[in-house]
Amino acid sequence: MFRAVIVSVLLATLIVIGPSAPAWAAQLDARINPDSEASPFKMNYLKTIFIEYPQGGNLFDELQGKEWSVSGTADSSSPGVRALIDELNRGIANDGSQAQISDLNVTYEFHLKARNINTSIDYRVVLEGELSDYVITDDGQRTLVDMGWRGLSTDKEIVIDGHEINIPINIIKEQEPEVYTYFVNTEAENVLGKHLIDADFILEQPLSNWHFLFDPTGINVDAGTFGLDDEIAGFVVSSWTMGESSIREGRQVERVSEAEVVSDQSYIVRSVQSADTANLNAIGFGALDQLDGVEIIGVTPTPPEDYMTTSTGDFPVIIVYGMAGIAAVAGIAFFFISSRSLKNEKQGQQGIDPNRLVGYQTSASAGGYQTNRGEAQLKDETDYQQTRSVYEETSQQSPPPPQATPFTEEEAACGCAASAEMGSECDCEMQGACLCDGTCRCGADICKEQVNSMS
Repeated sequence: MFRAVIVSVLLATLIVIGPSAPAWAAQLDARINPDSEASPFKMNYLKTIFIEYPQGGNLFDELQGKEWSVSGTADSSSPGVRALIDELNRGIANDGSQAQISDLNVTYEFHLKARNINTSIDYRVVLEGELSDYVITDDGQRTLVDMGWRGLSTDKEIVIDGHEINIPINIIKEQEPEVYTYFVNTEAENVLGKHLIDADFILEQPLSNWHFLFDPTGINVDAGTFGLDDEIAGFVVSSWTMGESSIREGRQVERVSEAEVVSDQSYIVRSVQSADTANLNAIGFGALDQLDGVEIIGVTPTPPEDYMTTSTGDFPVIIVYGMAGIAAVAGIAFFFISSRSLKNEKQGQQGIDPNRLVGYQTSASAGGYQTNRGEAQLKDETDYQQTRSVYEETSQQSPPPPQATPFTEEEAACGCAASAEMGSECDCEMQGACLCDGTCRCGADICKEQVNSMS
């Protein structure tokens, strides 16, 4: 048993830390405060590149045993970060949005790990900054907020601290120039040339397909995440979440690109990115709309009167609770009826009460022995029609048996004749003797001989 537990734990560990799937490709998390000029956001970009050499070869020899990492951080004072801000803002404007990124911090990390049959390179770039100019109008009762900025993407080379962070093949060229030569002018170069900073799918997925939730009770716990005082309470918070693979949102699968490189051996280069995910939060109740082809939300301090919605589709909460209540009532009724039926069901002895029965002996002596047999019958005739045997009706319908000829004084001394009266005249033949006198009229042969000899 102990050995089985150890094996199970080791197997689970291999499953978890061994061939674990890559993380989400693009992860967006933003909290919009319509009453503030700027709001925080965070974006993660992740990708994994696999270089496979199942037959070994020169590429295996070149990468064997290698492992290295390149990482760093930079803020808006870095020329590379300012260039990235300009590229992202240019893309936002091309998407029709008026919002802009006003501040940005960049964290990047690339990690290469060589193994016996493949080498993996993990790419991770994290953008944390502030978004501004997202408020379109504010009339005091409702604020229109621009939501068309969420496709934060660029296909340009972004160099920070001497490292290009957007095109995966460039870090290979920088750190492994000999390996880079295997991919130049091949299909693998196209796979490795796809930019990492890409959130187009988050923009392409309409907000109407995202899951919508709102909290009408306030933001006591999460106030600090919006840059507000922790003591503030009573605000409505609206949330939109993207990332579920469904019929409504569409099937979301890993984005895999693959190419074969033929050199001294056949090598495979594979790029893997999981589906994107996003979480958008806004203070107030947000209603979706469009303005000049750009998705916006109309934010009010409180939800409309009698509005109770907790998910996309404006499905009323009262219906959800009503259906749950009906199901609960039906369950209670089912158990009540079942319990009542069980109580009404007869338990224990069924049929005639044994106290109403009396026994009597039915055995009789025959041929020198007696059996102990008996039967039971009712003490009275109460409910007799309910308890009588079906065999009794059959016996009542059958003709009565013929009556035996009564004894005469002349036959009284003939033992065989007495046996004949009881239907056992054959006992004389079986015993080979007959207790008779000269007047016996028994029809058994033994008796006839006995009578003849006496006469």
